Amino acid sequence: MYKLYSLLLLFILSGVSCSGDKATLDTGASLKYCEQQVNRSLPLLKESFKMPRNILSDESSGNWNCTSIYDWTSGFWPGILWYLYEYDHDENIKKEAERFTAALYPVVDRKADNHDLGFMMYCSLGNGYRQTGNEEYKKVLLRAADSLATLYDLRVGTIHSWPGMREKMGWPHNTIIDNMLNLELLFWAAKNGGGEQLYKIANRHAEVTMENQFRNDFSTCHVVVYDTITGNRIKQVTHQGYADSSMWARGQGWAIYGFTMCYRETRNPAFLETARKAADLYLSRLPEDMIPYWDFDAPGLPEEPRDASAAAVVASGLLEMSLYMQDEVDAEKYKSAAVKILASLSSPAYQSREHNQAFLLHSTGHKPNNSEIDASIIYADYYYIEALIRLDKINKTGAI
Repeated sequence: MYKLYSLLLLFILSGVSCSGDKATLDTGASLKYCEQQVNRSLPLLKESFKMPRNILSDESSGNWNCTSIYDWTSGFWPGILWYLYEYDHDENIKKEAERFTAALYPVVDRKADNHDLGFMMYCSLGNGYRQTGNEEYKKVLLRAADSLATLYDLRVGTIHSWPGMREKMGWPHNTIIDNMLNLELLFWAAKNGGGEQLYKIANRHAEVTMENQFRNDFSTCHVVVYDTITGNRIKQVTHQGYADSSMWARGQGWAIYGFTMCYRETRNPAFLETARKAADLYLSRLPEDMIPYWDFDAPGLPEEPRDASAAAVVASGLLEMSLYMQDEVDAEKYKSAAVKILASLSSPAYQSREHNQAFLLHSTGHKPNNSEIDASIIYADYYYIEALIRLDKINKTGAI
């Protein structure tokens, strides 16, 4: 009874109401909270080439630890600013978004050495171009897409995610499930002057990943290692999950989001069915508050760290997925699940509030490496505000 009362109290305090199995969320209140947190952060972020990455749980200042523009997370902060500008049309926020976005231009002057250009450039410049039509953003995005495409191996049919692992781990060619989200940059570029080959690369990458990255129950492995001569899969392994056979929460989230996006771009029903089956498994294994442990098979449950970043990714993906369901019951199922996840993330248990300048607490970066455990992490905030924006649009217009 006490547990139920506590959960209800959290919902009441965060503007969430429940009716039967349905939950509703005041997206305006949650987005206003995001605006307040951003305005707390901006006065301390003077240098455009330093991007917020995390706030660790044992730090008393509550301020962002920043990273360089070449870190894989560098595009999320400008992306957050663009989403906030999309919602509130604050010209000061737009100026800050432009300042941090322009700082990323040098990224495309380097030879691509990993798959993260989509995260870095599309989450930032992509959101900026969508709202402003800035031709400079378009030029840089097309260069980024061409650079990402250089990592594609025709024999395997996927982008080489971590070329450095060839020497470090003896993996001839590896593809990680995270890479699914970087395909959006290629799909966008193919429609905006980059050429049909970029579409073909993205589509084939998704097909090969669909065939090789999943287990029989539609849980995903983090990494697939391929033979570069035959193109065949050598093995499924993990890098950030608990074990090679376990279901790493954020990896399952990347799969749900990524294959939903690929369905949008290709209308291949197999991609949507893959996303749906991955989502059904994920939802069936969630704890009561809808926020996963960092790995669903970690040995210390229920004392293992949570991962709010995985929850935010999934909430955003489910909202889009709900729009593609032919059956209204299915559409409501995935939208309702997303709202419940966002309601939990918007509660005092997961919002950072007075603790620090981020939006969310309790994300897990790389548990096996003992890195960013129970921390506030920038990509959790990015997918949280994206999901809120998507829900707000769906409620107002029925689309995203």
